[in-house]
Amino acid sequence: MRSTNDDSSVSSATKEHDHPAQVDLTIKQSQEKTVAIRLKEHLTSHIRVNILAETELLILTFCTGMQDATTFPDYHCFASNQTGNTVMLAMAILLPDLTGKLFKTENIGVGLGFFLAAGWITGQVGHHVGPRSRIWIVFCNLIQSILVFMAAAIQYAYGIELEGTKTMVVIGLLAFAAGSQVVLPRALATTEISTAMATAAWVDLLIDPRLFAAKNRPRNRRVSFLTALVAGAFFGAGIYRVIGPATSVLFSAIGKLIVTLMFLFNKAEKAQESRSIV
Repeated sequence: MRSTNDDSSVSSATKEHDHPAQVDLTIKQSQEKTVAIRLKEHLTSHIRVNILAETELLILTFCTGMQDATTFPDYHCFASNQTGNTVMLAMAILLPDLTGKLFKTENIGVGLGFFLAAGWITGQVGHHVGPRSRIWIVFCNLIQSILVFMAAAIQYAYGIELEGTKTMVVIGLLAFAAGSQVVLPRALATTEISTAMATAAWVDLLIDPRLFAAKNRPRNRRVSFLTALVAGAFFGAGIYRVIGPATSVLFSAIGKLIVTLMFLFNKAEKAQESRSIV
């Protein structure tokens, strides 16, 4: 009888001893689950448009200026300025005698084609996954950064040539990255900072009825965008002249990668604020 009581006491003591461990394990599992849920919510949240988001777009604009300052003198085409490529493509068809002097038809075709393909893919896929989703924006910018790094690596390894397979690969990489990039401002509904095309920004700035108002956020965005684009072009041209075009493209890739990491820290917007014009 005493043995039975002893066994019961030992069993009870064992349960009491195990109970705190079980509680600690439950709390730990709950905390891990909470962290996982919060991480998922953060990655799938929509990025809030604020001064940080605008700064990120301006950095991308600066990088675009660096790229175009080097691609046109080297390849006689643009990686992101498709207005110029479109006009030159028409000239190449109607004025073939100018081919090689002012532009290269195949380079223009590759640049325009890859730019349009990237814009179409990024925009259409974005409709399904959420164009303002943090994970989608980070993913797209990471891919763009990798493409620009690849272009810089090819330039470092093989040098610069006006035509040829390697030339078209470099143009295609840069144009695809640019085409995907210009979708972002539309997804964030900040078209005043297009990160690439300046014509519309110049016109919208000049015809703004509140051009000289003390507070005018759209105007401020356009002025900042144009300033960043011009500054990037000057900076890229300076590097092109002093160091070389591959270094300018490399700096552009580094800038894009920095922005990719920055997007991880943007605040999330409230659900009812979600909007896009893609």
